Parts: sequence; structure tokens; C-alpha cells
Amino acid sequence: MSTSLRIVPLGGLGEIGKNSMVFEMDKDIILVDAGLMFPEEEMLGVDLVIPDISYLLEHRQRVRGIIITHGHEDHTGALPYLLRQLQTPIYCPRLAHGLITVKLKEHNLLGETTLRVVQAGEKVNLGAFRVEFFQVAHSIPDSMGLIIHTPLGPVVHTGDFKLDHTPVMGQKTDLARLSRLGDEGALLLLSDSTYAETPGYTLSEQVVEQALEQIMATASGRVIIATFASLIARVQQIIDAAHRQGRRVFITGRNMQDNAQMARELGYIRPPDNVFIGVEELRRLPPNKIVVVTTGSQGEPTSALVRMANRDHRHVQIVPGDTVVLSASPIPGNEQLINRTVDNLVKLGAEVFYRGVGNVHVHGHAAQEELKLILSLVRPRYFIPVHGEYRHLVQHARLAQAVGIPRENTFVLEDGDILELDGKGASVVGKAPCDYVYVDGLGVGDVDHVVLRDRKRLAHGGIVVVIVAVDKKTGRVVGEPEVVARGLADIEESAELLEGTRGAVISALNGAEHIAEWGAINTQVKEAVARYLYERTRRRPLILPVAVEV
Repeated sequence: MSTSLRIVPLGGLGEIGKNSMVFEMDKDIILVDAGLMFPEEEMLGVDLVIPDISYLLEHRQRVRGIIITHGHEDHTGALPYLLRQLQTPIYCPRLAHGLITVKLKEHNLLGETTLRVVQAGEKVNLGAFRVEFFQVAHSIPDSMGLIIHTPLGPVVHTGDFKLDHTPVMGQKTDLARLSRLGDEGALLLLSDSTYAETPGYTLSEQVVEQALEQIMATASGRVIIATFASLIARVQQIIDAAHRQGRRVFITGRNMQDNAQMARELGYIRPPDNVFIGVEELRRLPPNKIVVVTTGSQGEPTSALVRMANRDHRHVQIVPGDTVVLSASPIPGNEQLINRTVDNLVKLGAEVFYRGVGNVHVHGHAAQEELKLILSLVRPRYFIPVHGEYRHLVQHARLAQAVGIPRENTFVLEDGDILELDGKGASVVGKAPCDYVYVDGLGVGDVDHVVLRDRKRLAHGGIVVVIVAVDKKTGRVVGEPEVVARGLADIEESAELLEGTRGAVISALNGAEHIAEWGAINTQVKEAVARYLYERTRRRPLILPVAVEV
């Protein structure tokens, strides 16, 4: 039997977030990243979306480990949920180790998990795979790409990356290692596609530091900067700029405080003496001597910045003269929340800077010319664009073909596609389960498409509850049905419609005597009420029959 390599994306292809990729060879499986995705607008009530790991659970005895490329939640956020079902070692860079540790502590999973720190240049043997880590530039320190050595040849997975020649913390993409690998011969390249539509090059992080310092220099009052809690390099930039401008720094937001404390302990944040202040100094110092670092750049309803915008924060009340900076890109689907937060801040008198209004954020992903350079250096036999919506993947595939990779060797996959490579070629050979798994409060996976469909119907059409007493022997209605409507003002306030609904129920159930069969009764009530209300209101509310036998 010939040796073959299988690539199975469980997330991150055709969407932003939920990055998760399976590599399978002989009796061995490794998983690269286990990320989450924020819910889309129609996912009513859902907190997070994580990958479907049914494929891994089906082959759990063959899973050798999880490889984490960097510490962002779209690559690590599913770990607390995945590890409840699948116990396997995790290999991750040092800062990612710290961030994952904070998250696993929250979920009481830390003692049950093997976490191992890896460094650039290190190689880890996992069954048929030998995984080599190489340094890449990204918006978080300790980001890694992977060279996965297999019997068929080396596979390169870039992780999230860009080419920043003046990075904040000195971490550059290791182009020399990629060039040597290209000379040796690479089997496959999987490369970040998030900004494949963007021409040219991505700006350096240094641009952001200059912009933030300029804002601090000219602001007459407090400067409040919201960013991702995991964007440790940005927090260091803010601290450095504040210190140079004679300002002190107050950190708020639980995740921001936890991550900043962890980063200080590990040496990723190196604050000057006495730069941080507590609540008492926050109240005592003049406004033009204060910088507040906070969570809430995505307009999350419970975040510190949103509480400030709603006048609900314990320590920071927005006043005229405050300057607020949103130093992050909007995650698709969060635009409305962000716009609402910005509006509320402006109403309170703050001046607000966000992407498009000053260089207060640059993204951490390679643009077209950087992507083409990586393709040209690695010169892979096969290419798979990863990490992006479908149009991003297609655009990246076109860039690959422009630099000489044959169309037939370029594979634009979707989540669940199983790509098999062997000595003869490569082809898609099947489909793995890849449904969205919804996290709703404490529930994981108990919300499905049916529940979301009902929530949509509730949101758009309201609900009508019909309580009907039925004679057990004859199936006839006993007494008068009770009808309760919510979210439908015209029905709730119309005695005529309520009476007509009762009449529709009685007519449907009293057509002929029969033994009461609850499934049939519920169906008859639903159909009769739905038909009656649509004819008179042109609405389709969710109808909930409650039959009581007497």
C-alpha cells in the first residue's frame, strides 16, 4: 500500500476564524490550530462558533498532538471545548502557552492538559510527522510557521504572517529558511489568504506607534485605547508612547488585565518604573497625564469600553475632552456593534479615532506582493490557500498561478474537503463532518440549525402559544382554548383575531371523533392556526401548541 498524506480543513476555509487543519498519514494525525469564530448576525443568541471535531473523535487513538502557531483566539479559542472531549498534548510558542494557560485556568482544565513550549528552529517528532517551527512576523509575538516533514516531502504551513522589516518586538519572517527549503524542494504550501485582495505590502507596526504617540501628544484630556487583549505588542507600544509623553497607564477589562499580568511575568511587556497606576491615582491625576488601555474594540456588550460608552463602568466615565482610540480591525459581523459604541462615545463628548480615521491599526496579514514573494521562495509542487473567505482563497490561488504554479496543482478547498496526496498526484477524495458547533452560554453543541431557525422565527414573527384541553377518548376540545401571543401587537390587542384563532383550533379538532393522538393533535393545531393567521395578518409566527388531556 502506497504512503499517502491527507489534508482535512475543519475550519478557516471560506470564513474568517475557526482555523483548524488536520494532517493525516498512515496511523498518525496532528491538528494545526484550534480556533473559534465570532457568531454571524443570523446566529441569534450564540456566543461563539468552534470547529466540528467529529473526524478527530472518530480517530482519537491516532491523534498525536495539537500544534499551535500563535496565541490569537481564532487559532486557540476552541481548545477549552475540544480538550473536554480529546486529551492530547499541545505544542505551542511561549507567549501562546501563557495565553492558553490563562484560558484553561478559567475552564478548570489546566491540570488535565499537557502544554509544551516550542521555539523557532525546534523540531518535534509526532509519529510519521516531524514538525519544524520557524519564525514569522505577525501582530502578536512568538508567531510561528511550520515545516511538516513527511515521507512524501516537506509541507509548509505559514500560519498568520506578514513581512514587517521593522517589527515592534524584533520578530521577522524567516525568509532565509523558506528560501533554503525551496531549493531543497517543497511538496505543498498552505499560506494565509486573509488579505489576498489587498495590493502591495502591509504597513509596519511602527506606523501605529507613531500615530498613537501623536494622538497622546495633542490630546487635551485622557486617551483611552481599546484593542484585543491578546495584542501584547500593541500594549507595549502604548506603554512606550505614554511614557515618552509623560502619561501614566491604567489597564481595565478582565482579559486585558489577566493577559498583561501574564505578559509581564514572561517578559513580553517591559514597563518603565511607575508607569502603571491604580484606581486612586486614576482619580487623582490630571486627565492629560492618563492613558487607559481597555478591551472592547469589537463592541462586545460586556466589555469595558462598551460599559464606558453606556455610563456603566465603575472607574472610567467618559467626559468631553476624552480621546478614544479603537486600535483593531473590525471582525466581520461586528460592524454594527462597533458603530453603536462609537456613536455612544461621540454623544458623550469624546473624540474617537478608528481604522480609516488615522493609522491607529495595521493588520497582521500579508498583502499580495508579500504572498507572491513567499510563493516564489518556497516554489511548492502543490498549493492550498488557507485562512480566509472563499473569495480570498480564489484570489490567492490566482496569485499562485501568476507566479508559475500550475492550475491543476492549486486546490481551493472548503471546510471538510479531504485532499489526498501520494506519489502519483493529488485529489479531493471525500468529505469529513464540518458543521458549525455553537457555544451558547454553558451549552456546547446543543444549539443546532433547528433551534436557530426557531429563534429567527421568534425574532421576525413572534410566538403564539395555544393551550387546548382535549378529551382523551374522543379527541374533542373540552372548554375553550387559551391563546397567548407575544411579539405580535396586532394579535395581542385584537379580540377578534384571538377569538378567530380559538375558533380555528376548535374547527380543526372537532371535525370528527377519534382517539386523542398527541402528535396528530399538535400538527392539526399548528396548521390550522398558521393558516388562519397568515390569511388575516400575512405573518408567520412560531406556533407552540400545548395539549392537555382530560
